[in-house]
Amino acid sequence: MFLKRLRPLAFRKMSFLVFILTSALSVTCLPADTDKGRRKVVHVLEDDTGAVIVQTAPGKVVTHRGGSITLPCRYHHEPENTDPARIRIKWTKVTDALQFEDVFVALGREQRVFGSYKGRVFLEQAGPGDASVIIQNVTLEDYGRFECEVTNDMEDDTGFVNLDLEGVVFPYYPREGRYKLNYHQGEDACKQQDAILASHSQLHKAWLEGLDWCNAGWLEDGSVQYPISHPRDQCGRKDTPAGVRNYGYRHKEDERYDAFCFTSKLNGKVYFLKRFKKVNYAEAVKACIREGSAVAKVGQLYAAWKFQLLDRCEAGWLEDGSIRYPIVNPRSRCGGSQPGVRHLGFPDKKFRLYGVFCFQKNKDETAGGTVMTKSPTDSLTKKKSSSSMATNATRGN
Repeated sequence: MFLKRLRPLAFRKMSFLVFILTSALSVTCLPADTDKGRRKVVHVLEDDTGAVIVQTAPGKVVTHRGGSITLPCRYHHEPENTDPARIRIKWTKVTDALQFEDVFVALGREQRVFGSYKGRVFLEQAGPGDASVIIQNVTLEDYGRFECEVTNDMEDDTGFVNLDLEGVVFPYYPREGRYKLNYHQGEDACKQQDAILASHSQLHKAWLEGLDWCNAGWLEDGSVQYPISHPRDQCGRKDTPAGVRNYGYRHKEDERYDAFCFTSKLNGKVYFLKRFKKVNYAEAVKACIREGSAVAKVGQLYAAWKFQLLDRCEAGWLEDGSIRYPIVNPRSRCGGSQPGVRHLGFPDKKFRLYGVFCFQKNKDETAGGTVMTKSPTDSLTKKKSSSSMATNATRGN
């Protein structure tokens, strides 16, 4: 019974209401005493029958990789003297394909956390009727929609919370060239570059911030799209409006495109290794290792450009064998008038000489600039660091 799935919604008798308190503000970016005042007001009304009606404002909660976030969920039960030990709280991750991944379940004092969420998810326990959970050390894979179910015997109700991440979208193709990746290869390519396949909403937001790319790429839902800010004939005709062009859902095995990847704040730093001479790829790898670092991945360089404001008008090797450099403040002889990460392609690894971008992990337990401690009864302790960019443009096509 502890993990028993609920009956279809059509056969459930609703005797209590679950309601979601949502906010578009990042929990990790506000002091603890400020968070409480920023939540939207929930208006509770009574109709002629005496039943309680709960009105909430829909929205999302926002954090970054390595941060800590509360997924808010509260319930009101009728009658109010129901035994708390008979209330079951269950949180589930919902994918676009309507697949469900168990996250957390509690029945009375018994609790269980599943899979990659073990050790990271706890009940907030802010008082009676609180089913909220806290997720620590948020990962890229945590992005998405969560369902909160509250059950008493055979009676239940549900609510949803969308978890969004601050981050950056970037287009990616491998050394073999453009339009070489099926869906699964695109998914793997993003993971290898410290990223995940972007969602449509993430790509759309990137387009609003200036992303312009004339090659179609996979998104995490299996669709193929590309963002155009400046219409031109070679990118779907000049007389068509700007926007995110959509090829629809494509065959995941047979069709080949590029990929749009998404990454978020780093648990370390990217830096350009200063040397007296330029190096080939093998020498670049050794140079970073001597520093206690590794050659930076493409996603790490984009995250450093976005959050560290890394600006270097000098090209360097990355882990995939590409040559790139980040520009925050555009200037002459640095690749154009827009900020972005410049891409010079995939040169010969043995004979071409460049600088190198290294990545060094944080040496303590901090993640993304946030120090967190939490048990089911403790409060969060947070220290924040902040730097972000409103611009999200990339160059190189």
